[in-house]
Amino acid sequence: MLRSRLERFFEPRRSYEQLGGEDSEQDEIEGNAVREEPASSPFSWLEYGIFLWMGVSMLWAWNMFLAAAPYFQRRFESNSWIETNFQSSILSVSCITNLSTVLALAKLQKNASYPWRIRASILLNIVVFSFLALSTVLFRNVAVWMYFVFTLVMVFAGSLATGTNQNGVFAYVSSFGRSEYTQAIMVGHGVAGVLPCIVQMITVLVIPDTSDAVDQETVQYQSAKSAFVYFATATGVSALALLAFFYLDGSRKTIALEESDADVPVKQSIPLRTLFRKVRFTAYALFMCFTVTMVFPVFTAKIHSVWKSDDPPPRILQPAAFVPLGFLCWNIGDLLGRMSAGMPLLARLIRRPFLLFMFSLARVLFVPLYLMCNIRGEGAKIQSDFFYLFVVQFLFGVTNGALGALCMVGAVRWVSEEEREATGAFMSMMLVAGLTAGSLLSFLVAKL
Repeated sequence: MLRSRLERFFEPRRSYEQLGGEDSEQDEIEGNAVREEPASSPFSWLEYGIFLWMGVSMLWAWNMFLAAAPYFQRRFESNSWIETNFQSSILSVSCITNLSTVLALAKLQKNASYPWRIRASILLNIVVFSFLALSTVLFRNVAVWMYFVFTLVMVFAGSLATGTNQNGVFAYVSSFGRSEYTQAIMVGHGVAGVLPCIVQMITVLVIPDTSDAVDQETVQYQSAKSAFVYFATATGVSALALLAFFYLDGSRKTIALEESDADVPVKQSIPLRTLFRKVRFTAYALFMCFTVTMVFPVFTAKIHSVWKSDDPPPRILQPAAFVPLGFLCWNIGDLLGRMSAGMPLLARLIRRPFLLFMFSLARVLFVPLYLMCNIRGEGAKIQSDFFYLFVVQFLFGVTNGALGALCMVGAVRWVSEEEREATGAFMSMMLVAGLTAGSLLSFLVAKL
């Protein structure tokens, strides 16, 4: 039943010839793209599940890296400059490396082996997070600056792996011609955002606040132990993704050999300008969507509950739990938005790229909504935690998930079959470019 609904949701519209001048102005706006119904392979729940897990592993490792921020803060606390700047340094190295990687790989299309890129990126990710896990146990007495350099090298390698993985996975999934599989990757991204938030919430609420009752050495030990678990988990998630992909790619090659003995066609390089002309408003929408999205971590980390009673607030409303709660509400909205992208009402937007772009621009209106909340505990224009958590955070997440999924799913419908893989890689580049631009602009937003 669920399978039939998915197939109905994503079933491509039949290509058609326009009569007279019908919608000619709209077609001019949307780039004079040729609507083609891509050939698709039969739907498989196993393949859907593998792509969903690939989406989880793509972002899970980086989310575990962020979850270990308190550990890094304790490792660097003896050096005031590093303690103050390590997060900005990590963000800068990550964004620059990730964007440079997807941009370079998007241009390197001729005879590109996207399965090889996927395998290599996952292996590199496993190596990186294995080293990080070991560092929490074996390198505890090294100089602070040496561990800082080591951390940045790991960030560089991890971002290189993430960029390569994004390029390879989105290009590879496009070759299947199944919109459901692209949505599965996007849903996996959402799952990778929700689960770490839940773990962090449980950690804060279950473990009693004993900051005054334990010594510093015990606190550092617990912090290192948590970081080891985060990094080891990321290694395990990546390893499972690698095994799943070996099975998927091996099965696909076997089927291809059974169906045809013809030589594999040589892949030609398609200029990025050509792809951009065909999907420009979809690309604009994706870029703007994730650029605007990057303001939410800045505000979420600073907004407090509006609790005003003289009694101490419940643990859930104290900053240590309220901040993760804000992230959790956003990520749940994001996940639901990605899952809802297949609903018929939303799926129709795929045929209106310019409308997607306008919706992505409209999300800027969430910024003044954030400014109405209790930033730094200095007071709120609207005295309501419900308003912040559900009207602002949750809906901002929903719009991000829905628009992001619609853009990634819809882009391949405006290109020819031989351009699908390159289009998937190009759209992953636009996604990363939006995240990078938003990360840089977030420094300006932080001053509001």
